[in-house]
Amino acid sequence: MGPVLAGVLQMVALIAALALAYRPLGDYMAKVYSSDKHLRVEKWIYKGIGANPNTEMRWPAYMRSVLAFSAVSVLFLYLLQRVQGILPGSLGFSSIDPDQAFNTAASFVSNTNWQSYYGEQAMGHVVQTGGLAVQNFVSAAVGIAVAVALVRGFSRSRTGELGNFWADMVRGVVRILLPIAAVAAIVLVACGAIQNFAGIHGVGQFMGGSQEWNGGAVASQEAIKELGTNGGGYFNANSAHPFENPTPFSNLFEIFLLLVIPFALTRTFGRMVGSLRQGYAILATMVTIWVGFIALMMWTEFAHHGPAFDIAGGTMEGKETRFGVAASSIFAVSTTLTSTGAVNSFHSSYTGLGGGITMLGMQLGEIAPGGTGSGLYGMLIMAIIAVFIAGLMVGRTPEYLGKKIGTREIKFAACYILITPALVLVFAAAAMALPTPGNSMTNSGAHGFSEILYAYTSAANNNGSAFAGLNADTQWFNSTLGLCMLLGRFLPMVFVLALAGSLAEQKPVPATAGTLRTEKPLFTGLLVGAILIITGLTYFPALALGPLAEGLAS
Repeated sequence: MGPVLAGVLQMVALIAALALAYRPLGDYMAKVYSSDKHLRVEKWIYKGIGANPNTEMRWPAYMRSVLAFSAVSVLFLYLLQRVQGILPGSLGFSSIDPDQAFNTAASFVSNTNWQSYYGEQAMGHVVQTGGLAVQNFVSAAVGIAVAVALVRGFSRSRTGELGNFWADMVRGVVRILLPIAAVAAIVLVACGAIQNFAGIHGVGQFMGGSQEWNGGAVASQEAIKELGTNGGGYFNANSAHPFENPTPFSNLFEIFLLLVIPFALTRTFGRMVGSLRQGYAILATMVTIWVGFIALMMWTEFAHHGPAFDIAGGTMEGKETRFGVAASSIFAVSTTLTSTGAVNSFHSSYTGLGGGITMLGMQLGEIAPGGTGSGLYGMLIMAIIAVFIAGLMVGRTPEYLGKKIGTREIKFAACYILITPALVLVFAAAAMALPTPGNSMTNSGAHGFSEILYAYTSAANNNGSAFAGLNADTQWFNSTLGLCMLLGRFLPMVFVLALAGSLAEQKPVPATAGTLRTEKPLFTGLLVGAILIITGLTYFPALALGPLAEGLAS
């Protein structure tokens, strides 16, 4: 069997698995967020944190709850790292330096999971499991909660109430993420991923030197890392490490985990707004971009400059032999089109155009299918923009799901799509203009610029993957990337919730003969075109200086 055919068969198997999970998971999540009943364990949690889950919140209160919970989470995780040296189970590791502790706290709370440290050489069991793994659950639940609040904005009318953040967040953890992650961890252990609390132990001599490994609760963290589109690895090699991702089957299973909730949330959306066809239109947009990007990635990575290049293993540089080019390409596209950031290969070793595809996937806003929650609300923002463009073309006031898209709504949507590019381009420009940050680049020229551009693209879009050639463990990068992560995560949420509140206050507008049918294939095509054009106009000059220049020169 040829490698291309193997890649196609893996895609078919992956799509089939996602299709089987789509309806039951999507319907289940709709029931979770529409229920007015609370489980006993949830009541204990509400009592412990002093929250009343039955109190409806308007968007300012919902936003304050999101920001307050996240701020406390950043502080807790920062302090946990700073006192690691005196904690039991630290494996002898010292406390984390202030700038790196801030970077890591901002990273995991913002669902970015960017790592400027070697996991197996810096973090002990308490920080890994009590700090990082916990944030993998709650940061993903926060993203889903904000998405559900926006969906309620479309489904409700003549009220500004969007639900209760504490109830939404707790339910996301208890009823969705914990059960699925527990099953997934068992599957990964069966595949060969490790799960223990062993210390550091030697494994003998290797190439003239000694080799040491630490154990850890790897399978359980790997499961939620993928399921919650987090991405932070227990080991520096991330999902390329055999302790995290041992076999080709585990690799395909991990891709399934990072895609299943974002895709299924489109079914949840359709169920909650009372029109499954609206959810299918959003799903079709996501799938079109995802499949298209994978096809482009495989084409660029399988293409080579002749037999000598192929025999020398040029296409396999930075990729694991147990996965190959096809599986690495599927993983790379899936992890950058979501907010996962996990890697099973090094994106810096991809072809110039291949590296550009990973960057472009993040620059789209990670909406195909995107992160847990963030992908859905990002795509709905783009749907509003597409409806607005269509309304301008025909001279009508744009409407979406029975809600008018007026000046206020389009301002919120415009602010949302402008925040992330501004962070990426301003900070990347500053890093290139200042003398010190450039010293962290391993490469010069177009590839060196791509390292910088990729880092800020990954941080501001809350992805977390790296181009591998950049030494980001400096005060400049730890501080600026941490700031990018926080602003890139929470500023857009403010505008999403404000938009949700504005929509919920409206009364429904009846459909007429001139209403744009947003459940039709025509709208799906319009939405795909709007996404690609807006992103292209925003990032093309920067991409032309980096991956495009490198790809055309090779």
